Amino acid sequence: MSAEPAFSSVMVVGGGAWGTALASLTARSGIKTILWAREESVVSSINSSHVNEPFLPGITLPGSLLATSDLGQASEKAALVFVVPAQFARTILAEMNQLIGMTSVPVALCSKGIERDTGKLMSQVINEVWPSAIPAVLSGPSFAADVANGLPTAVTLACENEVIGKQWLETIGCPHFRPYLSDDLVGAELGGAVKNVLAIACGIVEGKGLGESARAALMARGFAEFQRLGVALGAQPQTMAGLSGLGDLILTCSSRQSRNMSLGLEIGQGRLVSDVLRERKTVSEGAATAEPVMKLARANGVEMPICSAIADIVAESTDVDSAMQALLTRPLREE
Repeated sequence: MSAEPAFSSVMVVGGGAWGTALASLTARSGIKTILWAREESVVSSINSSHVNEPFLPGITLPGSLLATSDLGQASEKAALVFVVPAQFARTILAEMNQLIGMTSVPVALCSKGIERDTGKLMSQVINEVWPSAIPAVLSGPSFAADVANGLPTAVTLACENEVIGKQWLETIGCPHFRPYLSDDLVGAELGGAVKNVLAIACGIVEGKGLGESARAALMARGFAEFQRLGVALGAQPQTMAGLSGLGDLILTCSSRQSRNMSLGLEIGQGRLVSDVLRERKTVSEGAATAEPVMKLARANGVEMPICSAIADIVAESTDVDSAMQALLTRPLREE
């Protein structure tokens, strides 16, 4: 595969842990990088101490990385890495369109979720509010701290524009961070969204002490649900079985570092979903994504009993024990 030149400058939009890790990645590669964060505490911490103390404490960031709270610093000359939580993406993308205009800007979407009000994937949202942008999707098994600390990581970079996709590979790729190119935006996005819902389920299994066998079974049956929905929406089988699908599912459902699994853990230990979410300063996307996933499933005639149970638990319309009982007493069937 022939290479394309890396982008000369990058603006990362979103100052949480994942946005900071990606900004650190490009800045260390010598690419001019600006990080936009809404929180002034993040901007101040990065610019004065080279650390994102609120969201990625203890990890020293490159001195060349600059932070700002002014979206107006977005430049049509910069490629954009978009890491705003999915439920706020539409507003920020529309604002950036107003700031930048009708220029064909490459935008790597890193927000893992489905818009609650519309049931749309992030690539569909950007097509609506910023049609001149050139979207790509970055998704896969990657914890922010691992990437920021230079630990080996591999992800999917999906882009329908092959030249732009290759430019993204050269921009974010390095020996410890390996992006693999795909043209399947739907498969890459859907994997990043559904795995968060399933991670809540796996956290509940751990919180209730149901054992590793139960978690393995839930992951396998949850992956089958994801595949059914993916096929209905036109996702490619190799994407669903790859890094942004099965790979991300394994990571998110296996570690308490996952915000979604840790949410499920507390639910499994008997806490109310609303109480846990109220205490958190970070976003557990699976809680907001569960119902939109089920809307997509119902609209496409796809059966997703595990995701349906999590949607009901998150909405606090059922309790964990009742949901478990309903799942475990479903009629036996062929695999």
